[in-house]
Amino acid sequence: MRVPTIDFSDQRLPNGLRLIVAEDHLAPVAAVNLWYGVGSKHEVEGKTGFAHLFEHVMFQGSAHVSKAEHIGLIQSIGGTMNGTTWLDRTNYFETVPSHQLELALWLEADRMGTLLAALSQENLDNQREVVKNEKRWSYDNRPYGSWNERLLAGLFPPEHPYHHPTIGSMADLDAASIEDVSAFFRMHYAPNNAVLSVVGDVDTAQVAAWVERYFGRIPRNPALPVDLGDLSLPPTLGGERREIVPDEVPLPRIYWGFRSPVFGDPRLDALDLAGQILAGGKGSRLHRRLVRQERLAQDVALFSLGFIGGASVTAGWATARPGVDLERLEAVFWEELERIAREAPSADELERAKALTESDELGALQRVEERADRLSMYATLFDDPGLVNRMLPRYLSVTAEQIRDVCASVFREDNRFVLTYLPAGQVAGDAEAAA
Repeated sequence: MRVPTIDFSDQRLPNGLRLIVAEDHLAPVAAVNLWYGVGSKHEVEGKTGFAHLFEHVMFQGSAHVSKAEHIGLIQSIGGTMNGTTWLDRTNYFETVPSHQLELALWLEADRMGTLLAALSQENLDNQREVVKNEKRWSYDNRPYGSWNERLLAGLFPPEHPYHHPTIGSMADLDAASIEDVSAFFRMHYAPNNAVLSVVGDVDTAQVAAWVERYFGRIPRNPALPVDLGDLSLPPTLGGERREIVPDEVPLPRIYWGFRSPVFGDPRLDALDLAGQILAGGKGSRLHRRLVRQERLAQDVALFSLGFIGGASVTAGWATARPGVDLERLEAVFWEELERIAREAPSADELERAKALTESDELGALQRVEERADRLSMYATLFDDPGLVNRMLPRYLSVTAEQIRDVCASVFREDNRFVLTYLPAGQVAGDAEAAA
């Protein structure tokens, strides 16, 4: 098949900012996507949660923009915007009517260059409380909400920067001073640590002129790059690990986590396709056997989270039906992982997995905001925005034998972390029965 190609320009300003522009005049919209090469892995002991905190602080004003005005201005012109934080990066993005592109660029430049002018103790205290509420809502008080935090802690050693989640430690945030967070911003929020992608109904030369005008005077940080040392890890855990969590959950749920190849390794492409074969919808192996045939599970999942520092994570779960024997549920789930590690998937299964992946990829790349995000991602993580045009062909070239082989190297008993959530009342009842 012929895979669509995204044409783009790629240049650097003298201060190090990388600008990528892809014109698409189909609709009068423009996407602005700014990736900073800073995530929770860049935090140091005792100062975790700073990357995520800044995702909130970045909307609290800058020298020429008042508190929450960035959001108000984008919404007033019919645009959308947000920001996200992850282990390897932080990004900020807007999609606006194309004739309002200059405003979005100016807003991003103003907070990159002058955010500290508006950072006050009041703003810091306020956003600390916002983050605490987010942790209560998304982690502490949500059923199974701590799974990601526990999985990272189980798969990465304490000294590795992926060991802690992006939300960070609330004690660290409480202890953070204005000087601490200002130093973090000055270190990482610099033009030579950023990629700016603009996609849509734009003129490349005009975008470059605006970016030079608004971003060009922001000074680079000569202290970059930040050296995180050797992040390499053994490919496996070296032994099975288990954790049982009594929690306020409606049903038992078992999570499985595995160390897997880093993002960018072709073996992770094969694992993504394995995820489609095992848990990609109602026709997948795990859904068919655990949910439909044996009725052991309410739902199942299996997926990979790609990281660039030492190892990625491949994880899955199964939520038990009421009254199901959890040992049986775990045994059947594991049988399916062992089977794909032993026998290559059939031609029909491989074709289905590739079709699902192709549909997902092409559907995503139809949206200007997704194209902008991927251009920024591949430039930030791999110094290669052209990967946007090569990833789908990579997926489509994966063989059944490559899927079998990577599953055999990842789905091993000495590489699995098993996390079991049990309803708190069930645990108490089990303890009383045992007594």
